[in-house]
Amino acid sequence: MSTETTEKLNAWTREIVEWHFNPETGCKFWLDFAEKLSWDPRKEIQSFADLHKFGFFEDNWLRSGDIRDWLPKGNVGKPMYVFETGGSTGQPKTRLSSDDLRTDYSNFSTTLNDDDFPKGSDWLLLGPTGPRRLRLAIEHLAQVRNGICFCVDMDPRWVVKLIKKKQLAVLEEYKRHIVDQALTILKRHKNIKCLFATPKLLQELCSRVSLKQLGIKGVFCGGTQMDAQFHRFAVEELIEGAAFVPTYGNTLMGLACHKPYTPEDNYDIIYYPPLPRALLQVVNPDNPKEVVPYGELGRVMLTTMTKELFMPNFLERDQAIREPACDLYPWDGVRNVAPFSRMGATVVEGVY
Repeated sequence: MSTETTEKLNAWTREIVEWHFNPETGCKFWLDFAEKLSWDPRKEIQSFADLHKFGFFEDNWLRSGDIRDWLPKGNVGKPMYVFETGGSTGQPKTRLSSDDLRTDYSNFSTTLNDDDFPKGSDWLLLGPTGPRRLRLAIEHLAQVRNGICFCVDMDPRWVVKLIKKKQLAVLEEYKRHIVDQALTILKRHKNIKCLFATPKLLQELCSRVSLKQLGIKGVFCGGTQMDAQFHRFAVEELIEGAAFVPTYGNTLMGLACHKPYTPEDNYDIIYYPPLPRALLQVVNPDNPKEVVPYGELGRVMLTTMTKELFMPNFLERDQAIREPACDLYPWDGVRNVAPFSRMGATVVEGVY
């Protein structure tokens, strides 16, 4: 990471810690947390590296308690959304949000090529809507690019139940049901040039219709089955010359951008987080305080720093290879994200 990038990250870290731990602007959770400390975060956190003093963010903190404990006093009065992540196997993690999704996707919009995702064109979303933030996010992305977004919902929790019950015929019927709705929309609304879909739903759609004949120019794709094999398959066989933009994101982090494709990357999936609002580190699973060397596999650790959510040192359920900076993103990235192999449970992916 360059000296300039490091200085900006450290300055942002100080600003966010001041916001969340100031009695005038902070939320109840972090203000209560600070009272139990023997040190003052507003004085002692002077750089991103200092965040290790907080220890690791506990998964259950966002699964229990009053959601308003996470509302910063400085944001009281703003319209709020409640978003969930997970929940297929237990209590979901929940967060409040107001402006983060718009900031994340407005920033992401600047990375899209206007020839591939034409401004003024409409979008179709095939994927989870509520209680996740994806629908509002893709709608905002369409709107900021002067388009309209059409949506077809997919419920991943229902998919997980079908798979666990081995009701695969019902699952296939549900997948066809989703794509049937998509085809009805695509055949009627000719200004749809941009598509978001999960890998499984994109594959099902392309088995039934030509995206080229429909006039789709850009495909924005994300989900648990996004890997190098699907990346190659999508580009070489599915999308018929349309632009393909993989994404890695979630309700807690926001949206990571994919490194522009080059042949030497061999279709590997390489993401860079939206610094300074979020940072991904790849750490030693046996000693999460230690970042692994470049090119080595480790567990993904997420730190999110916005004025809506401060979440330091959260150990994700993902693993990845640590990726060095590139020209476009002069900070660490992650390569080939996959479910963390030591979680002790099989990730059910379904149509996601």
